[in-house]
Amino acid sequence: MGESRRGPLKSAVPSNIVSPVRRCSRTACGRPAVATLTYVYADSTAVLGPLATYAEPHCYDLCAEHSERLTAPRGWEVVRLADASAPSRPSGDDLEALANAVREAARPQERAGQQGGASRAADPREVARRGHLRVLRSPDS
Repeated sequence: MGESRRGPLKSAVPSNIVSPVRRCSRTACGRPAVATLTYVYADSTAVLGPLATYAEPHCYDLCAEHSERLTAPRGWEVVRLADASAPSRPSGDDLEALANAVREAARPQERAGQQGGASRAADPREVARRGHLRVLRSPDS
């Protein structure tokens, strides 16, 4: 029997029309999909979660804008599942820790001398210091 000189990849027709990125299912929206919408008709619920692993005919892929603006019919509930891989927003504790670190850095360096740390550098031009900032005398004076 005769063998084809073409392998399976060479016989495929290249296409610039089909994109490997899944697009939003909304009409006339070409943005990349970031979430998948599924309807649970028995519970009158619309479930919006992270982008599904593969496209299914009974699910709708939505871009970020359409997933944020999603509403359900009257009497239906929208359940938004959190994406575990997405970075979480800072909590109140995180913001408080950041504020405390800024306050600590802004305190005068006099404590460092009291704790046995390195004292101010012996620079005759230095007039004052606050945190990591130094005030220097003018070279003319």
